[in-house]
Amino acid sequence: MSTWIGFLRAINLAGRRTFSPREIVACLEEAGFTDVATHINTGNVRLTTRMRSRERVAAAMEKAFAADRGFEVPVALLTPAEVRALADELDEVAAGHDGTHYVCLLAAEPDAQVRRALEALEAPGERVVVRGRAAHLLLGPDFHRSRLTNAAIEKVAGVGTSRNRTVVAAIADKWC
Repeated sequence: MSTWIGFLRAINLAGRRTFSPREIVACLEEAGFTDVATHINTGNVRLTTRMRSRERVAAAMEKAFAADRGFEVPVALLTPAEVRALADELDEVAAGHDGTHYVCLLAAEPDAQVRRALEALEAPGERVVVRGRAAHLLLGPDFHRSRLTNAAIEKVAGVGTSRNRTVVAAIADKWC
C-alpha cells in the first residue's frame, strides 16, 4: 500500500464548488481508497491505495471527484516524505522575508525552464522560490493585494493550488 497526500484545487470558494470534508472522504472511499482523512475545509486529504503511480492515483481521484461533484477538481499529489521535506524547508526558504509565505503545490514537477520562468516572476517585495513540486510565494503583508497569484503561477507551470505555511506545517505534523 502507498500513502499519498492530496491538495485539491478550487473547492469551497465563497460558497461555490462546495465539497465538504465528509463528502471528500465518502467519495474517495467509494472509489476504493482506504484510510482516508481530511484536514480543515480547504481540500487537504491523506489516503492509502494499492496504486503506486502518482499519475494513476491523481487520475483516479480526479475521476471520482468529477463523477461525484459534476465539476473538475484538480489534485496536486505528494508523498508524506515530500510534504515533510517541504515543511522542514519553510524557514530556510523564507529566511529574511517579513511578509506572508504561501506555497503553490504543483500538479507536475516543473522542468528547469519552467523553474527559471517561475523564479523570474516578481513584484516589489515579492518573489518565487521553487523547490521540487512547490513554488514558495514570498509575498507582501497582504495576500489579497499580491501580484504573485496562483493564476500567475499557473500561467507558467500549469495546475497548482496554494496553502499558507501554517497549513503546510500542520499537515506535515499531522500526517508525516
